[in-house]
Amino acid sequence: MSKRKPFQELKKILPAGEISFEPEVLEQNSGDKWFAAHRPDAVALPKNTESVARILKFANRHRISVTPRGAGYGYVGGAVPIQGGIVLSTAKMNRIKEINAADFVVVAQAGVITKDLQDAVEKKGLYYPPDPASRADTFIGGNIATNAGGPRCLKYGVTRDYVLGLEAVLANGDVVNVGGRTHKNKTGFDFTRLFTGSEGMLAVVTEATLKLLPLPPYRANLAVGFGSMKSAIRTLHAIFAEGFLPCALEVADAFTLAAAYNRTRSPRLQGCRAHLIIELDGQKKSVLSEIRDVEKIVRKRKPLFVERGLGDAQCEEVWKIRREFSYSLRDTGLTKLNQDIVVPRGRLEDLFKFATQLRKKHSMPIACFGHAGDGNIHVNVMVDYEEPQANRRADAALDELFRQVIAWKGAISGEHGIGLAKKPWWPLAASEELRALHRSVKRALDPCGILNPGKFV
Repeated sequence: MSKRKPFQELKKILPAGEISFEPEVLEQNSGDKWFAAHRPDAVALPKNTESVARILKFANRHRISVTPRGAGYGYVGGAVPIQGGIVLSTAKMNRIKEINAADFVVVAQAGVITKDLQDAVEKKGLYYPPDPASRADTFIGGNIATNAGGPRCLKYGVTRDYVLGLEAVLANGDVVNVGGRTHKNKTGFDFTRLFTGSEGMLAVVTEATLKLLPLPPYRANLAVGFGSMKSAIRTLHAIFAEGFLPCALEVADAFTLAAAYNRTRSPRLQGCRAHLIIELDGQKKSVLSEIRDVEKIVRKRKPLFVERGLGDAQCEEVWKIRREFSYSLRDTGLTKLNQDIVVPRGRLEDLFKFATQLRKKHSMPIACFGHAGDGNIHVNVMVDYEEPQANRRADAALDELFRQVIAWKGAISGEHGIGLAKKPWWPLAASEELRALHRSVKRALDPCGILNPGKFV
């Protein structure tokens, strides 16, 4: 049987419009936001779980690679079909099936856009907190595959903390339902947490039952500029020491802020060496009281400026500058190698010092910003690939960064996953015993190795 004939057989087992061999569709599904790409042989666009099961049964029988794909907004090459085969896109599985205010759950197919889900539940006074920066574009299924985070993780936790139940299709085409819709459940192994963050290598998630919270009725925040990163980090520690737990606590360094100034021309950013955004939410009376107390703590550190946002509209004005950071770094014309490392919170000051050392040693800018409250900082190595030996110097800087983060008992990924981008450092991040455990789980659930092959397991 020729290689092409099995792929053409997919037309017989799937409804019209659910399989494509068109070159432009193959190209559109060949990569994500990382730098690698590889064209698949076919792109499947199932509309329901039954079609997903048919695709996987077919692929397992013919030993054809299947790469699950959400919106393609990953940063580590996790959706690159490195061995060709079938890309299984969830783009057409995009229905919110239920919002239940009594049970505090939402049931959604994997292809629902995260922000659409959040907007829908908030209209009913409910709240889905996980907020990856690309939430207006990413799918819930992709968030689950990578265990996505965001600024609000400090107070509310990551995607995994909101996954109550999953409908998933195993590599052999079996459909399983794990977890449920109760907010407590200790019945058997916790497969919902196992599948969440598994990067499409253990099963294809088709539907999720997600926990909701009451929507906080009020929010307030502070945007604060500092003359040094040391002052910013020590202010952060002082806020925690006084017993406050913000819902978000974001930091940015001098390079990021200079780039943001060039883009926005905001006069506040001139001479600003570090920037904090501190946000609180809850009942209006308590939030207003707490934001005043937090501002007193901040002002003791003699910041360059403090801008207060009260209520949704003013808070969004404060967040506007944060949303410009990535675009500002792209405006530099340099290639941004975005690393979502995590260090223990007590190592934050050390991390920024180390980033400065790396910049000097390797003669390339390094921009740091992100979720300071939980130690998850996006360290962006900014590369001019027209410079001699730029690729070698960038690799050396990344290697030193990851090795130091691991030495500090940190993690090489907090949100994006391992995928292809961090595969070289996987043996450093996980012991041989732990890697063997990963392989054992993979073999048990995918003995033919068809699901997202070529990645870190």
